[in-house]
Amino acid sequence: MTLDALISVLIYLVCAYVLFWLGKVVFDLIHREFRVADELLKKNNAALALTLVGYYLGLVFAIGGVLVGPSHGLLEDLIDIFLYGPLAIVLLNVSTIVSDRLILYQFDNNKEIIQDQNTGTGVVAGSIYAATGLILFGAISGEGGTVWTALAFWGLGQVALIFTGLVYEWITPYSIHEQIERDNVAVGVSFAGALIGMGNILHYSISGDFSSWQDNLTAFGAYALLGLLILPAIRLATDKVLLPGATITAELVEKEKPNLGVAFIEMFSYIGASLLIGWSV
Repeated sequence: MTLDALISVLIYLVCAYVLFWLGKVVFDLIHREFRVADELLKKNNAALALTLVGYYLGLVFAIGGVLVGPSHGLLEDLIDIFLYGPLAIVLLNVSTIVSDRLILYQFDNNKEIIQDQNTGTGVVAGSIYAATGLILFGAISGEGGTVWTALAFWGLGQVALIFTGLVYEWITPYSIHEQIERDNVAVGVSFAGALIGMGNILHYSISGDFSSWQDNLTAFGAYALLGLLILPAIRLATDKVLLPGATITAELVEKEKPNLGVAFIEMFSYIGASLLIGWSV
């Protein structure tokens, strides 16, 4: 690596950390009803910690979408970084509204995470941030895209995540909202896996260069439909292949103490399947 290349890398890293800091500031400004430091250090709020991990991971994905791809020169690259970076931060935080109103809509997410320290709610909220970050990575990376394409695919991605929640509710013989509100962390972990898996599938559908609205929208729709259709299949396969002799439902909701290990296995199944789909299609 030449000295000029090393200097460029350092400049990009500094810009990335500036964007990350800006994302943290925006989160703190939006959530002024509590202090993150107090919740984490004085109250040991693991629910908020999980939410923040998802948010920070989403930030990394979104910033990564700005950084990847061929360089067009340092000045033009910096313009793109500080155009799309703040846009990604805003859109990532707006996804909170989608989470509160349209995915976990049967209870107050903020109350569950801050007052009740409900880690099931926290892990789902964090997964929505992470999934949105993956979608933004795909929407921002590549050649030929604009602010409008980023906005369009972010919006379509949120719709796809909402449908993922509806389909997941439909394929489970229990109410995920009721179980999560009861502090069933295992159900929250399983649901989070489905959301991250869908976000990753959508990330693959729009990554790369933007060719045309028709081509990119067709690809997005096909991947989204595939992701929704395989949700039941993945859950069934997890039951029969990875957990023979047991059922996910029995382990998550019928025991006195929900089996968190089974929840992590189900989470892995959705995320692992999304990777295989992305690599195969």
